[in-house]
Amino acid sequence: MRVAVIGAGQMGGGIAQVLAAKGHEVLLNDVDAARIRRGVDGIAKRLERDVEKGRMSASQRGEILEHIDGRESLANADVQLAIEAATERLDLKLDLFRFLDANTPPEAILASNTSSISITVLGAVTSRPANVIGMHFMNPVPVMKLVEVIRGAATSDATFASVRDLAIALEKTPVEVRDFPGFVANRVLLPMINEAIYALYEGVASVEAIDTVMKLGMNHPMGPLTLADFIGLDTCLAIMNVLHEGLGDSKYRPCPLLKQYVAAGWLGKKSGRGFYEYAGA
Repeated sequence: MRVAVIGAGQMGGGIAQVLAAKGHEVLLNDVDAARIRRGVDGIAKRLERDVEKGRMSASQRGEILEHIDGRESLANADVQLAIEAATERLDLKLDLFRFLDANTPPEAILASNTSSISITVLGAVTSRPANVIGMHFMNPVPVMKLVEVIRGAATSDATFASVRDLAIALEKTPVEVRDFPGFVANRVLLPMINEAIYALYEGVASVEAIDTVMKLGMNHPMGPLTLADFIGLDTCLAIMNVLHEGLGDSKYRPCPLLKQYVAAGWLGKKSGRGFYEYAGA
């Protein structure tokens, strides 16, 4: 299958990697050549670590990279599937879906890796809402097994079946989810993270103490504040805003401390500072 992946960041790069590893031809796109290069370099480094650890051979690494073609333009792209993995902004995603609708074959499936935005809304700006679906991978994509497959109001059974079967072929576990704000993963996860931030904001305990309670008391692999830094505090805030606005319940109100950190540019690991500081980020 020939697949376009729009967005060469952490999520898009991971999606491109798992597709290429199964022999799919991937067109990896972003806003400029530098971002595409960084995305491809990131994939190459992850694969090199797998070679060093004996998980694959050097020739297998080379074959995977040969299946990834960095593209600055997707105009008139001849693909069977396009997966959008851009920044979690509704205006940006709407523009991308309009573009993909005009520049891919009419039978192509248009999928979004969105973690919270309505698939129905994205489909409505295209001429093919039956072919629009959510394909929400978890981070890091090469490691995590779950894919939320989200049906918009108009998504067809055939589109759902194609994406479900692809997820299985990628050795992921697809879970069907209805089109509600935050779907399942982030409707459950983000309020927990937001509540941990409130506990810090209200002086209940320190960052380290909150994370330790959740790791040792609840057997979570990492604490919620560490996880927030890993996700990106700007992404956490965007999802909380979608939940708050979409469900209209005050329990989803983003913590003021989260808003303050994002305003300060303290976005987590990617910016070098969030609830923790990261040397060399």
